Amino acid sequence: MVKSNIVLIGMPGAGKSTIGVVLAKLRGMRFIDTDLVIQEKTGQLLSETIEQRGIDSFISLENEIVSQIDVSRAIIATGGSVAYGLEAMRHLAENGTIVFIDCGFAELSRRLGSLERRGVVLREGQDLRALYEERVPLYRQYAQYSVDVTDLDVRQAVLAIDEQLR
Repeated sequence: MVKSNIVLIGMPGAGKSTIGVVLAKLRGMRFIDTDLVIQEKTGQLLSETIEQRGIDSFISLENEIVSQIDVSRAIIATGGSVAYGLEAMRHLAENGTIVFIDCGFAELSRRLGSLERRGVVLREGQDLRALYEERVPLYRQYAQYSVDVTDLDVRQAVLAIDEQLR
């Protein structure tokens, strides 16, 4: 199978969904946000699902749902916690090119509001810095490409990604 999808991974607040929509328009592709797919399947906001099921159960659910996404010629923006799901990441890598949307910590903390309201998978006692330090190595491990969007606006980020993928 040809890797016809482009998969965006990275921290919450990095801009995966916003960049993904614009990149899909630029490339004439579909856009899929895995967080929205999960919300559609559960009938709940991510924050509600995490609160009701707990973090480990949510990660398992996300892994299951994402590993069943069957699309082609799509830009797929993933939830920040998708990197915890081995099956999901294998599936995404088999069917797409994985791009890490890298955003520096200071910029991420400026962009993010309440982590709980966003539906961020955050363990008891874990803060944004600890989450960042835990996840960034995972994103780097899985990504074929990495684009630092820290000082870029959406248009610049999209063009930088498009250029790397050409």
